[in-house]
Amino acid sequence: MTLNLPAILKTLIGLLYPYLVYKGIQAGVVWFAPLMIIGFYSYQAVNATDDKTRFTKGGIAAVMFVGVIFYQALTAKLLPVVIQLMLMHFFGKTLLKEHGPSLIERFVRLEFAEFPPGVVEYCRLLTIIWTGFFAFNFFVCLWLAFFAPASWWAIYTGVGIFILTGALMIGEYIYRHFKFPELEIPDVKSSVKSMVSNCQSIWQDVHSG
Repeated sequence: MTLNLPAILKTLIGLLYPYLVYKGIQAGVVWFAPLMIIGFYSYQAVNATDDKTRFTKGGIAAVMFVGVIFYQALTAKLLPVVIQLMLMHFFGKTLLKEHGPSLIERFVRLEFAEFPPGVVEYCRLLTIIWTGFFAFNFFVCLWLAFFAPASWWAIYTGVGIFILTGALMIGEYIYRHFKFPELEIPDVKSSVKSMVSNCQSIWQDVHSG
């Protein structure tokens, strides 16, 4: 099995990003963390195989670069805002009739050939909940970026969001067993593995739909 080093490195930087920004603000080098993200987007733009991806990735890198020059701290702190907005759009778009089925249903269909009664409606409700969750995070991250101390921003974006996400996932997993007691539910490890391996294809399917 070959390791995708750029993807692994990007994931690590994404996880450490709030800490790197916070330490950068303290050390007077707040530009360092966003500059790494700019580097990854630039790399993806240069190596893109289609004009749309090249334009999108290159555009993001260019906007971030200009922002880092004129508004270093604010630009660095706005990245989680953009991420939450993208996730909200990703989930919410599939709630529209012309872009259905709901995102959660798309993932669940990877594990179940046929759905018992009520599962489609439950998947839609879950998609609504996750869309609302990302919308909540969007507004919180936006407020923290503009009005809160850098330490508050770093704690919420680097720790708080992950705790809330984990709590929501665990709570839903437990509730699912009570909601569908007769359904043979895959273990968490299998579900996560399926989501990770199919996330890219579903992402492309949603955006092309």
